[in-house]
Amino acid sequence: MGLQVIKSKIYEIRGHRVMLDFDLAEIYGIETRALNQAVKRNIDRFPEDFMFQLTQVERKMMSSQLVMTSDDEKLAAMEKTW
Repeated sequence: MGLQVIKSKIYEIRGHRVMLDFDLAEIYGIETRALNQAVKRNIDRFPEDFMFQLTQVERKMMSSQLVMTSDDEKLAAMEKTW
């Protein structure tokens, strides 16, 4: 995956540059569910402000910014940012 593709997956939310969970999972070649489970199992290894859960308003805002085709279930599951 090229640098430009990765850069295109970085968004600004709450004044922070972040990546969405499903984009980060795609970069690592794993399912979003697996990424979130791994983080949850190892939460003590991350700083407190490492991630946050999107509000419904933020999710709607992001969904209007993202160009989705058949990935509607990814959008529905979008919850966390890093």
